[in-house]
Amino acid sequence: MSDPRLANAALPMDSAAPGAEQRRLDACFLGPYGENDSLLEKLVVEFLRDHVHWRRNFHPEDPPAIPTTAAQHPQYQALEAKMRRELHQLSAALKQSVPFHSPRYIGHMASDLLLPGLAAQILALPYNPNNVSEDAAPITVQLEIQAGLQLARMLGYPSDPTRPDCAFGHLTSGGTLANYQALRLALALKAFPVALRAAGVPDIGVPEDDWQAFNLEPAAAIALLVRWQDWLAGLDDGEGRAWRERFQAQRPETLGLVEFFARHRDLKVPQVLAPITAHYSWSKGLKMLGLGRAQLRLVATRGMRMDADALRQVLDDCERERQPVLTVVGVLGSTEYGTIDPLDEIVQARRDMAARGLGFGIHVDAAWGGYLATLFRNPDGSLRTPAEIRGEYRDFPQPEVHAAFAALAETDSVTVDPHKLGYLPYGTGAFICRDHRATALIAEQADYVFMEGASGDYMARYRQLGQYIPEGSKSGAAAAAVYVTHRVLPLDHANFGLMPRQTVLAAEAFQARAQRFARDMQGVVSACVPFPPDSNLVCLALNPHGNRDLATANAFVRRLYDELRCDPHKPLQVKQFFSSITTLQRSMVGDAELHRILDGLGIDTGTLDHDRADRLVILRHTLMNPYLIDHENGISYIDRYFEYLGVLLGTARG
Repeated sequence: MSDPRLANAALPMDSAAPGAEQRRLDACFLGPYGENDSLLEKLVVEFLRDHVHWRRNFHPEDPPAIPTTAAQHPQYQALEAKMRRELHQLSAALKQSVPFHSPRYIGHMASDLLLPGLAAQILALPYNPNNVSEDAAPITVQLEIQAGLQLARMLGYPSDPTRPDCAFGHLTSGGTLANYQALRLALALKAFPVALRAAGVPDIGVPEDDWQAFNLEPAAAIALLVRWQDWLAGLDDGEGRAWRERFQAQRPETLGLVEFFARHRDLKVPQVLAPITAHYSWSKGLKMLGLGRAQLRLVATRGMRMDADALRQVLDDCERERQPVLTVVGVLGSTEYGTIDPLDEIVQARRDMAARGLGFGIHVDAAWGGYLATLFRNPDGSLRTPAEIRGEYRDFPQPEVHAAFAALAETDSVTVDPHKLGYLPYGTGAFICRDHRATALIAEQADYVFMEGASGDYMARYRQLGQYIPEGSKSGAAAAAVYVTHRVLPLDHANFGLMPRQTVLAAEAFQARAQRFARDMQGVVSACVPFPPDSNLVCLALNPHGNRDLATANAFVRRLYDELRCDPHKPLQVKQFFSSITTLQRSMVGDAELHRILDGLGIDTGTLDHDRADRLVILRHTLMNPYLIDHENGISYIDRYFEYLGVLLGTARG
């Protein structure tokens, strides 16, 4: 089904000549054609030699442990040959990897890697720093703490370490672990006032009953924590130790959740409210934490964004039923559709419910869309106005999207994945909380690793990073990659924002081209973009002309996808483009929206549930490669993609 005629077709496009911004981007990546190979090679060789010099100058009086004649020994040469053979085999096998670097790849949330981060990670790897503590990574632990502050500033959180309420962030293996850390911190903060009451702490403003204690807003709970710490500081060592032990004995971290709630029978296990579009990691996290999947309460969406009215109805129900809420999750760029939840309305709902005695946290799952915040941030850290941003795009951002990003600063914690829109190697997720003082409640002690830090010194406190994070050993090289990238490309619209700007422009071009495709292909296929993109992820729904059956439409799209997916049994070069698929589920979209989309495609809604067809299969496109519109060569890979879809349609209909 591949058509080689399209491989060299240059399609007409309206575009300006490449300017200074494009030239800056050109230095950021290895490039689709490996254009910057000499730059990367120079960097790697330079810093490999520098690393070797460091080894030789550590104690130059020590003689070489490996003799200079070793390379001539048969056993040495045999092992070298075996090493080369295995590495060549690995290199050959990796040629079947997914070509994330190519503008022909518009599938999942991956693209080319930024050279600053790639080079920094390669540079740091031979040092093998372990970011569990400064004993194992005296430099990269500091870089990780600084990277957390860089991300905090991007989000609008306090990022000055001299402020008592400064934010704190750390890296994780990915967004799933960052979401788990959010749950862990939220539960510790929510249960803290209840444990204080149970310990019989003298009057420092502890709420009068368990319900009030369990429903403090996070800011009020942190203020209580500060009063508790100040009160303890005024006691002598023996008395302070005794009170700490009494308090610790009442915490769920000590008792376990079963015993904690058995002792506080008037309290129900708290629920997490998340949109039905939320990532499955929230279910995993609740199970890992021991709260259980049943405590995840999914909120309906409207236009694939959380429905604020539905959220308020759920919160009203929770207040009436005396059902505590641990946190409300807002999604900033859903995994399937890239949509942005109304964070400003979630924040307002929290204010209103707190006045009625139902306090809870707000966490933002911005694993995908977090770096889009750079488009909204000035170099001085201030927020850009809608008018300032809209002048650079056709439609972006919609007013509700700008309002959502503006409200980030009023949330409690955020998940961001630098290995997605941060263009960094995998293994660099991130968790950021707005007020670092809450982390005292999740600190762990391991005497053989950690030493007592200076509690008043922000940087000193987090040098023993392993006390506060879910992991133990973790890569310091990943922290170097994130930190250096943010230093080379500061997290504002004039620097790092140049990349997401290109991707949003590509999404707008893709949507416009999809509309033209739908007009041009009438009589062959019905096509539509089910939901206008909030970010740089665009879906496409298709149905062969004259078909009324949902199952037939789904089979048609799956046949198309067979030509648009990576097949390890075939050479990559036979594939012209790569995309992905997802589904519009009735339970997620709602009957009204699903019927609207099916009607627009000419599909009979009466065929829903026939042959287990309760969802519509659609193509999903992640537009994060900055060279989708190649200004240098006058090529639009978006145009080429739709031309190729046109070639495929005839075969897929069969």
